[in-house]
Order: sequence, then structure tokens, then C-alpha cells
Amino acid sequence: MSVQTKSRRGVIGRAFAVMSAAISVSAAVENHRRPSNRDLNTLGIDPKAFDRLG
Repeated sequence: MSVQTKSRRGVIGRAFAVMSAAISVSAAVENHRRPSNRDLNTLGIDPKAFDRLG
């Protein structure tokens, strides 16, 4: 497998992880629940900073 193919898979995997985390965080906020730290970190949001928003 070439480096380019591995890189492409990495980009697609990362994009899927970000979209999944965004959907999960959005659903949690909409349902008045706190999103998981893992999803917040995936989106580049500091969980402690998120707690201060509410």
C-alpha cells in the first residue's frame, strides 16, 4: 500500500470522526445533556471551557 493511499484513508477516517463527534455533540446539547469529553476533544473544544458556557 502506498503512502498516498494510507494518507487518504487517514484523512477520510479523520473526517468521519469529526462528523460523528459533531452530530453527537449537537444531539447532546439539543437534549440538554452534556456531550462526552471525547467528542468535545475531537472537535477541538476544551471540555472545561464547555462547562463554563452553561
